Amino acid sequence: MTAETWHNAALALKLLALDPQGLGGAVIRMRASPDRDALLAGFTPALPIRKLPITIPDDQLFGGIDLTATLRSAQLIENKSFFNDPVIAQIPMAERCPPALAAKLAHAADQSLTQGFLLLDEGIEPDERTPDPLADRCAFHLEPQGRNALVPAGTTQSVPAGTRIETGDAITQLTLLAARFGITTLRAPTLALRTARAHAELMGRDHLTDTDLEIAATLVYPHRATIIPEEIEEPESPPPPPEDDGCPRGDTSESDTIPDAEILVEAVKSALPPDLLNGLVPAGTTRKSGDAGAGKKRISNRRGRPLPARPGRLDGTSRIDLISTLRAAAPWQPLRRQQQPDRKGLLIRPSDIRLKRYAEQSDRLLIFAVDASGSAAMSRLNEAKGAIELLLADAYASRDHVALIAFRGTAAETLLPPTRSLVQTKRRLSALPGGGGTPLASGLQHALILAQQSGAKGLTPTIILITDGRSNIALDSSANRAQAAEDATAMATAIRAAGIAALVIDMSNRPQRALQDLSRALDAPYVPLPRADAKRLSGAVTSALDV
Repeated sequence: MTAETWHNAALALKLLALDPQGLGGAVIRMRASPDRDALLAGFTPALPIRKLPITIPDDQLFGGIDLTATLRSAQLIENKSFFNDPVIAQIPMAERCPPALAAKLAHAADQSLTQGFLLLDEGIEPDERTPDPLADRCAFHLEPQGRNALVPAGTTQSVPAGTRIETGDAITQLTLLAARFGITTLRAPTLALRTARAHAELMGRDHLTDTDLEIAATLVYPHRATIIPEEIEEPESPPPPPEDDGCPRGDTSESDTIPDAEILVEAVKSALPPDLLNGLVPAGTTRKSGDAGAGKKRISNRRGRPLPARPGRLDGTSRIDLISTLRAAAPWQPLRRQQQPDRKGLLIRPSDIRLKRYAEQSDRLLIFAVDASGSAAMSRLNEAKGAIELLLADAYASRDHVALIAFRGTAAETLLPPTRSLVQTKRRLSALPGGGGTPLASGLQHALILAQQSGAKGLTPTIILITDGRSNIALDSSANRAQAAEDATAMATAIRAAGIAALVIDMSNRPQRALQDLSRALDAPYVPLPRADAKRLSGAVTSALDV
């Protein structure tokens, strides 16, 4: 298997060298090493390879004003774009490519401005990957296993010619095969067809064969697969009709033969990486993905990763982007000089002012909404207290805040406002009486208000609901179980509409259907944890939210 992955990677680069623009490019997920250098040494396209840093500004990527030359000559002089000359763009550390740059490069590829990409992905963690807009436009995803097992230079592996296939039949077969692996985009069959054509050209043929289709499917489909096709039981075939020697027969040659679909399916299955199989789901099932990780990105005018400047006015809090301001003013200097010949130096107008912007990561707020009703309220609060203390141990490194809302009796109250202080948390949780009804709707309402307030202050809130019973107190404090359930569902719908992430932890002895329905209304994960202690509760939060 190791040697086969290296052989497929080397073959993919040979095919990419033949048609870099048609195949889009390749993602090579390897750390910098002699093995990667040896693999890249076999990539010898006719076009030059030029490195494209992920920090490239727009004026260098798409062309813009040469500020120095423009000011020197008093004439508008523009820079050439990165793609002015046909080149293959090699992007180191592609897993760190900003989404904005990935979208721009994908748009350039769709407009046929690029000649192909070579994306060097050096990510280690599963979530450190090349952005989808770029990876989806590349035919190949290469991740050789083990050490270098390339065939020595000067030798080639023979490939059987196979049976000739018409282009229309090849398109149909590749499209149906993509659908069986849950690949919904039509870009994949198109790239597979181009791969088959490139392989036929590499083998010196002017027509497609079933071998070309098998190799194309093996190289293009495995990393795009989302489901594993189920085995299809073939029905018993009816007996063949009797031969009629008097009937004329057409051409019985194998020129129109389509390769067996199951052969192509097995070829793609055999190329699936072992770790990819764990992430796939059987056909007919769905997989839900949720947001996880640190807080969301937001726009700041003081710190963070630089973003493109924007027009604006100096208000004492924003920073001026001097280079962008001069670039905006440069084209107007000759006209302004004619209007004001007595003025010396640069003529800057308020409309030329450009302000700096930054993208910074907001802090995340974990809002614990804890059920304090019933005889077991104190034990649940102690478990929540222990879980919060465990989470606060890592809060400084991850810049997370924690808040606590307890609901009992007829209403909820904010026991602990957003904080990162462990001492303050222990002091506030030292004593809390329990008992009474379960005003779940009030608890969700308090959590929603706190989440919206914290969001306005730059935090990214996540609500963690901890309860073991059904709601029996409505928002108007009446003991009406039916109205209480409707109010809880309404508040859950409001939280979901506000785009606030949530998690439901059921700490009852048996999973409650009402809480499962509530989690669906919140569009939140449901975690049943009967008799959970602080460590299990903290572990569940960490696993579900990737704290």
